[in-house]
Amino acid sequence: MKKTSKIYIAGHSGLVGSAIKRRLESAGYENLLLRRHRELDLCDQAKVDEFFKGERPEYVFMAAAMVGGIMANSTYPAEFIYNNLAIELNIIHSAYKYGVKKLLFLGSSCIYPRNCPQPMREEHLLSGYLEPTNEPYAVAKIAGIKMCQAYNRQYGTNFISAMPTNIYGPGDNFDLETSHALPALIRKFHEAKIKDETRSGNLRSSVTVWGTGAPEREFLYVDDLADACVFLMESFNVSAEASLLNVGVGKVISIGELSHLIKDIVGYKGKIVFDKTKPDGTPKKLLDVSKINALGWKAKTALREGIEETYRWYRQKTGTQIPR
Repeated sequence: MKKTSKIYIAGHSGLVGSAIKRRLESAGYENLLLRRHRELDLCDQAKVDEFFKGERPEYVFMAAAMVGGIMANSTYPAEFIYNNLAIELNIIHSAYKYGVKKLLFLGSSCIYPRNCPQPMREEHLLSGYLEPTNEPYAVAKIAGIKMCQAYNRQYGTNFISAMPTNIYGPGDNFDLETSHALPALIRKFHEAKIKDETRSGNLRSSVTVWGTGAPEREFLYVDDLADACVFLMESFNVSAEASLLNVGVGKVISIGELSHLIKDIVGYKGKIVFDKTKPDGTPKKLLDVSKINALGWKAKTALREGIEETYRWYRQKTGTQIPR
């Protein structure tokens, strides 16, 4: 990419898209195409086609998607599969149709089988059954990967795919019904702390965490993912060997340990209750990141550091400056 290249960031106002925008701007890229949902509905094929025809972007970052945790996936499975498929179909086809030089499709580690060998390698894709709690979303993301591969094979496009692990950071979704585990825990502990500090006496609340606490997850700070996306767009191209790369940190933490870590960062003094009647999801999700590491990229942000920064952002957003 040149600093003056036309670069379209689909989903630039979301968690990942906004981080990619920050990363590109800090690197001196000055010709960014940005459209909010009210300006361009990515599920509308005619509107997307019109946008690509008129603007002719040279590079595309596909960070637009409908995302959420177990509760959201379980509640809105039809919306998850429809919206994500529609976005992928419209953007990828228009990118081919109007001569985009390179496209980066952002998937998810949930594309891999529920009982996948650990760590999960790129070649494990479609080697087993998916986790039922997020299957519609995973199927849509797999379709995006396969669509990129099919267009590469038939049309000679340069459409690459990055599979990030669980993402968190400033700008995350903290809605308890639709968010992922880490931001939901930050909000729960924060609100419990505020509640306890306004109570009289020594009464303490408790925070309920879904599941047993045993599942192990990998968490990647969003600015590290943005750095990886720009790195891949600048240096990784489709080859006979690969068009798909995992992006992660190569380390896991159990949900139980994560809960206690966030509790400590927030400064909450009450109890944690694990609701074992709620689903755990996939037992373990750890990405093999040896391929992207071999290319020269590694995550930089430690988990505690990233959560502390995310919590600072959340406090500022909610207007609660808590003395530590």
